[in-house]
Amino acid sequence: MSADNKQLARRWFEEVWNQRRPESIPKMMAADSVSHGLAASGAAVRSPEAFLAFHQAFMDAFPDLKVHIEDLIAEDDKVVTRWRLTGTLKGTGLGVAPTNRTMDVTGISIVRVHNGQFVEGWNNFDALGMHQQLGTLAELAGST
Repeated sequence: MSADNKQLARRWFEEVWNQRRPESIPKMMAADSVSHGLAASGAAVRSPEAFLAFHQAFMDAFPDLKVHIEDLIAEDDKVVTRWRLTGTLKGTGLGVAPTNRTMDVTGISIVRVHNGQFVEGWNNFDALGMHQQLGTLAELAGST
């Protein structure tokens, strides 16, 4: 089971993020899935449809976004992925003006898999470092 779950996680980052294939989201994510740590409001992202909006915002903001898998560890029904995210802020998907500056940040995602799909996920990444690198901290501070 762990090997299959690791393969699902690897496919997720490659297909959904690196190949920009949003049609893969509902194939790999259960209809009643819950993703924690993604929404700026702190609210959970519930369902593939809600995740699709999050995904589209990042794709709009970073047309050259790339996820680099650093580590992939699985045990029982969970997979932990330590990743590095690179990209250039060229769009407004994050709600800030494009700066054409690049980011290189790290994060960790933990997912729970059931019947070959993600049912729950926990995400943590260096959002402060991202905004520092992109030069968007002042704009964010002004919107609060």
